[in-house]
Amino acid sequence: IESDTVGVVAITFCKLQKLNWTDFTYFACYRVGYWIWMFGMMNIGWCFAATVLRSLIICVMLVLVISSGEVCPVSSFNILFGCLAKNKHYDTPDVFTYTTLINGLCRTGHTIVALNLFEEMANGNGEFGVVCEPNTVTYNTITDGLCKEGFVDKAKELFLQMKGKNINPDAVTYTSLIRGFCYANDWNKAKHLFIEMMDQGVQPDVVTFNVIMDELCKNGKMEEASRLLELMILRGLNPNTSTYNTLIDGYCLSGKIDRARELFVSMESNGCMHDVVSYNTLINGYCKTKDVEESLNLYSEMLSKGIRPTVVTYNTLFHGLFEIHQVEHALKLFDEMQHNYVAADTVTYNNFIDGLCKNGYIVEAVELFRTLRILKYELNIVSYNCLIDGLCKIGKLETAWELFSSLPHVGLMANVVTYNIMIHGLCNDGQMDKARGLFLDMEAKGLEPNFVIFNTLMLGFIRNNETSKVIELLHRMDKRNVMPDASILSIVVDLLCVSSALKPDLGNPILITTCEGVLCIVGMFPGRVNRAKELFVSMESMGCKH
Repeated sequence: IESDTVGVVAITFCKLQKLNWTDFTYFACYRVGYWIWMFGMMNIGWCFAATVLRSLIICVMLVLVISSGEVCPVSSFNILFGCLAKNKHYDTPDVFTYTTLINGLCRTGHTIVALNLFEEMANGNGEFGVVCEPNTVTYNTITDGLCKEGFVDKAKELFLQMKGKNINPDAVTYTSLIRGFCYANDWNKAKHLFIEMMDQGVQPDVVTFNVIMDELCKNGKMEEASRLLELMILRGLNPNTSTYNTLIDGYCLSGKIDRARELFVSMESNGCMHDVVSYNTLINGYCKTKDVEESLNLYSEMLSKGIRPTVVTYNTLFHGLFEIHQVEHALKLFDEMQHNYVAADTVTYNNFIDGLCKNGYIVEAVELFRTLRILKYELNIVSYNCLIDGLCKIGKLETAWELFSSLPHVGLMANVVTYNIMIHGLCNDGQMDKARGLFLDMEAKGLEPNFVIFNTLMLGFIRNNETSKVIELLHRMDKRNVMPDASILSIVVDLLCVSSALKPDLGNPILITTCEGVLCIVGMFPGRVNRAKELFVSMESMGCKH
């Protein structure tokens, strides 16, 4: 049936089958594009009941979420509102209609459009002059959308507006804001909101506790997270699988793998079933401690329980196996991954390119890279960095340079890591002029060199006894507030102290009041007393003695 006739057929079908309009609406709207036909019907004067239009709006938003995520034109929404306004049963769209639209817009990433619609709803400054007072659900919807997009200050403003209108925030409101402040790394505001929530008699739910617990775990505050779990149970809330997964991850990040395993084992006895995230988290924890054998045991256990591994499971195991030089095992696991119908992603291939290079399988890494390019697989800058690094480490500078130079032609831009790899390779090969040229090139492109790049270049110039170039780099480091690390500091100081290229004024008060060694560098920056003090204080932390 052609798309322009499907509506007529649908109407006939509905009449014959005596289906109501809501059923028809869902039928007509479920396929992408069919809802446009209904807008056309309304545009020529057809009026549908408000309940039907609500169903239509829900379906439109469902289609938008499922499909490409493009927002429905505002003109289409205006047609909906116009039809509602002309309907003899409902004079204006209600709070449900607005809230549904706002929810759909937020879910499809059009939060600013949703905010404009929210303000139009509350102020009545839209095309139809409709004033509709938002309720708790409306505020929750827009607040959550704003927080997820990083507009937490605007969300807090609406939160205060909500309270000013005597609309009581509920657990969902507080949880959205708490999550927003956690995303914004503003733990103090998140904590104060949690305290306020309980003071106001709003009971935190499991989701609220999980959000706060996640923030504590990510910051290594495991004692506080453990106490929060106790508080949660004390308030009659049962931890769910997500709660345990968060805590397990926190203990793994803190290096307490045994405690993580204890919690993992206790889950089922507390009524929480393990899921793939539980296994992935613990597998990752064991891989980080180089106990890949235990990770593989967990992998076998999850298979025996019928829990399907994801690409994350395999990527974690691949990385762990390459770290302990088990290349053959990684290749066998890759075959098993394909047998289990789990598709490899870019992280998988990057793991293999990097792992093969680091274990001396450069030819195989190059072959894999070429195969992926032939297959038109979309490689990213990490893929190139891995191979360039491998080539540099075995002295294949010319091939590495060709790959580096090809980046603009494949639509990629070298990042700081790329430059660091290439500069390090050139310095090791004695090509200091080329390395310095790359350094200047990255600065010209707005990339900030880190201390690793400065250290690499300084070591190269020191080996060539090019003191003036070292001094030039020190000036650049000082301007960028970058400090050389302890491994190179003493070498630089020794070179500068004996070099005729640097003759510090012994009457300079900085040199008189400082010790030999690290702070002699400050002699080249007359009048930088504060900088001298900073370096003096930092000496001990860098392994130097006063």
